[in-house]
Amino acid sequence: MHPAFVYTASRLGLLAVSIGVLYLLGLREPFILLVAAFLVSGVVSYVLLSRQRDALSARIAKNRE
Repeated sequence: MHPAFVYTASRLGLLAVSIGVLYLLGLREPFILLVAAFLVSGVVSYVLLSRQRDALSARIAKNRE
C-alpha cells in the first residue's frame, strides 16, 4: 500500500479516536473539541507514527531522484 495513504489514514483514525475520547470525557463544545482533538492527535501521531512518516519521506525522496 502507498505510504501516503497509510499515513493519512492513520492520522485521520487518530483524529477520530481523539474526538471520541475527548467527547466522552465531557468536552461538548464543537470548536474547542476539534481544536483539542487536532492537538492531541498531532502529539500522539508524532510519537506513534514515526515508522509511517519515515516510509513516506523515503518514498518522496526516492521519487525526487
